[in-house]
Amino acid sequence: MDINKTVLEAIALRKCLEATYNRTRIRLAPHILYTRHDQLYLDGVTLERDGKPPREIKVGAFKLDGLNDLALTDRLFYPQPVFNPREDRYQGNTLFAVEMA
Repeated sequence: MDINKTVLEAIALRKCLEATYNRTRIRLAPHILYTRHDQLYLDGVTLERDGKPPREIKVGAFKLDGLNDLALTDRLFYPQPVFNPREDRYQGNTLFAVEMA
């Protein structure tokens, strides 16, 4: 499956993604797809790292071509309050973002 299509579907349907990033297996709640320096980035909240919850809930930036073995899951997520789609880095660069409630 096309990685971009998988990411767009996950954001639109609020479904988690699983992937390997920097040799670590992660479960991610994807919030926004955007460009930076002509590269695609996905910002989201990491829900698990190697099967364990993170110490704190925060938005992380992931270079899209660094997400390996990317898979859509059936696990749903709610947009996290730590995510602010109006941050400067997203202005004029956003391709697709989760709808905030």
